[in-house]
Amino acid sequence: MPRSADGAPARFSTADTHHMRRALALARRALGQTRPNPMVGAVLVRDGEVLGEGWHHKAGQPHAEIEALRDAARKGHTTRGATAYVTLEPCCTHGRTPPCTDALIAAGISRVVVAATDPNPAHAGHGFDILRNAGIQVEAGLLASQATQLNFGFNHWILHRTPSVTLKAAFTLDGKIATRTGESRWITGPAARTRVMQLRAAHDAILVGIQTVLADNPSLTIRQGRRERSPVRVLLDTHARTPLDSRVVSDAFAQQTIVVTGPEVPSDRVAALRERVTVWTAPLAGGRIDLRWLLAELGRFPITSLLVEGGGEVHASFLRDGLAHRTAFFYAPKVFGGADAPRGIAGDGFQSLATAPVLANLRHRRIGPDLLVEADLKFTSGTPTGEPGTPEVRSHPVPATAAADAPTGAAPGANSRAGKRRGPG
Repeated sequence: MPRSADGAPARFSTADTHHMRRALALARRALGQTRPNPMVGAVLVRDGEVLGEGWHHKAGQPHAEIEALRDAARKGHTTRGATAYVTLEPCCTHGRTPPCTDALIAAGISRVVVAATDPNPAHAGHGFDILRNAGIQVEAGLLASQATQLNFGFNHWILHRTPSVTLKAAFTLDGKIATRTGESRWITGPAARTRVMQLRAAHDAILVGIQTVLADNPSLTIRQGRRERSPVRVLLDTHARTPLDSRVVSDAFAQQTIVVTGPEVPSDRVAALRERVTVWTAPLAGGRIDLRWLLAELGRFPITSLLVEGGGEVHASFLRDGLAHRTAFFYAPKVFGGADAPRGIAGDGFQSLATAPVLANLRHRRIGPDLLVEADLKFTSGTPTGEPGTPEVRSHPVPATAAADAPTGAAPGANSRAGKRRGPG
């Protein structure tokens, strides 16, 4: 398709692109807040005047289109004959909120410009059909790639019912994550650590292994100024060795922690942990937590995006099984050396070049003195990839805050935008 100088499809005007960029910026305001829904923004314009703006704040609350219509009403504007710029195809089915297509039609909107089509194959394009049948001009595809990347985790989850997985690590230039004596704070500088907080905020859950807990006692929270909050924190702990005084078990956010153990663990250890956090008992694969089982369970939560922060064995396991989708690797201008110094990617490694994953769509930038390399992981046919199958009905609990996010009347994670396209509301 021919494209204009700014990269937008040629059928869209410069003004269209400007308003859609604004809608995307509005959508980003809800970063990390909409689980399991996507981030969506909307702008209403008539004759060059912005009538109203809005974004989806949280699941169960009004969608972006409704927020924009209400904003216009508060400002005393009518919306008949206006154009609606929306970053995702408007929903057209009933869930916890009414269909946005009905609201746009009732408001007299004459044109709808959309960035991305609904990612659910069962529903993609249905909203467009309803709007067109009502006489509304519909055009889609403006800044589609930006809109799709914005909701990468949601898009993956809606198709596979498992979270997207991003591997995050801070390395020296020789690939170490600590000295041979275990010292690791801090490998990267303050600017890079601020970026890590942003990455955590963009994901529903953070995962680490027991070795990281024992070595670093991390909090795994999101610290922004004086404000601190916590996503869901997942600990892989096959033998239930997590100390009861570790931060993830004893801090103010302990109810957001899930410790995943193996099936043969002393009952007294599990009982002690359960007094503080949620404990899941997982099947093993090769003597370790079965990651495919775990991702399927997290998807039922629902967790749509997972940030894996290590350590090296955990990263290697996700790569070995072909279960990671993206990387966020920070490189510091340091060299530790040492055969015994922990590596950021451990394990046995891949046996041949043909089976090793490839980093595609590399994106790199300087952050202070450090370098951030982000990429999409591509696995060859020799790597045992594949999304996990549907897990058995779980017999373990979920943290109270996560259960509260699940839609009324549905098992955790069973709701979805599969039923309501853009989510449970």
